[in-house]
Amino acid sequence: MRSLALLTFLVLTSSLPAQQPPYDVFPAADPPYYRVRYEASTKPGELIYAVNYTVWVPPGVKALRGVIVHQHGCGEGSCKSGLTGAYDLHWQALAKKHDCALLAPSYEQPEKAECQMWCDPRNGSDAAFQKALADLGAKSGHPELAKVPWALWGHSGGGHWAGGMTLLHPERVAAACLRSGVPMLEANPARPTMKAYTLPEAVAGVPIMCNLGTKEGVTVKEGRFAGAWTSNETFFTAVRAKGGLIGVSVDPLTMHECGNQRYFTIRWLDACLTARLPEKSGGALKPMPTKNAWLAPLTGTEAVPAAEFAGEKDKAVWLPDAAIAKAWAVYIKDTALSDSTPPPAPTELQVKGSELTWKAEADLESGLAHFIIERDGKQIGTVPEQAKNPFGRPVFQGLQYSDTPANPLVEMRFTDKQPEAGEKHTYRVIAVNTVGLKSE
Repeated sequence: MRSLALLTFLVLTSSLPAQQPPYDVFPAADPPYYRVRYEASTKPGELIYAVNYTVWVPPGVKALRGVIVHQHGCGEGSCKSGLTGAYDLHWQALAKKHDCALLAPSYEQPEKAECQMWCDPRNGSDAAFQKALADLGAKSGHPELAKVPWALWGHSGGGHWAGGMTLLHPERVAAACLRSGVPMLEANPARPTMKAYTLPEAVAGVPIMCNLGTKEGVTVKEGRFAGAWTSNETFFTAVRAKGGLIGVSVDPLTMHECGNQRYFTIRWLDACLTARLPEKSGGALKPMPTKNAWLAPLTGTEAVPAAEFAGEKDKAVWLPDAAIAKAWAVYIKDTALSDSTPPPAPTELQVKGSELTWKAEADLESGLAHFIIERDGKQIGTVPEQAKNPFGRPVFQGLQYSDTPANPLVEMRFTDKQPEAGEKHTYRVIAVNTVGLKSE
């Protein structure tokens, strides 16, 4: 006779729909993209939602040194947005620099279904994720994908997931950034599905950044997400008390939306990956250097070298070096991080009739805002015509709520509607980053 727990589990899973809108609109997963999909499981302890994993592997990389995971948040809309996470040119720039794959899950969580059934890794998403790494490694010809270290970023419920994975597997995590969500360290009677974690000693060696909007309980104390600050403060205090290398970056402009966080987060992850990834694939993670660390009060606005910090160091925000500390100070003031380097020039421009296509990579520091199209030295258009992003700086790909490109993806394509008949023309495409700098 089936147990009551198993009957309850079967009731939960039996009504879950198979793949259907909005989870059936995929960007193509042709190399260098690869995808696997797993159906919902009816076995106790396994993932009760179907899930897609899409990975981008930098073309030409011989052996991967790590994998960067971009994890969406809870709810049907956020889960759907995960379908484009691996196609984000800005995050790809970070991955390429460090010979890392870029992986984005998309859990098929029905609207109003229980998010904890995937964002708590202990409910099956840990095992599904590691299976996906092995299967995608085989599919892409990079079996090392199953063994390399992880850099984890997650939004909201994805922050719970990334933080939970860090606590469960600290030896695998090179760095973790938790946007608007952290794992719970104490049981919550009001949310019985949220199980508490314990802090392993090894978590002290993992650089962690807690990132949230000021309107999530920092300066605005009411509203749906006002409890985020209390959770972040509790998690930060507990990890820092163990000597953990953990910081907090408060977005001064937002609530739960991701805003301009990527312009700080990607730089922070860049510093952590530079310090921690093994020189060659298969090596062990390096200890995070601490001699050049800077510290700041938890709700302060200025950081100083650790040796000069006059407060309680075990309660201070930890930042890895002077460059990140300066970027942090700008970010928490107005998010207006600057950049003095132009973006890479577009490549492989082709003209067929009046249609132009090209390829381009994003600026690591500032991403891509748009492209300028010139005919015979004169500007004739931009792509897109009007860059949009309701949550932060306008960007070429647009951004959804969980910090992923708009779907369908914006193409690098332009049609010249007014070429002069019988004349030969010279075309140029120029990339522009989000601080307005132009490429060659």
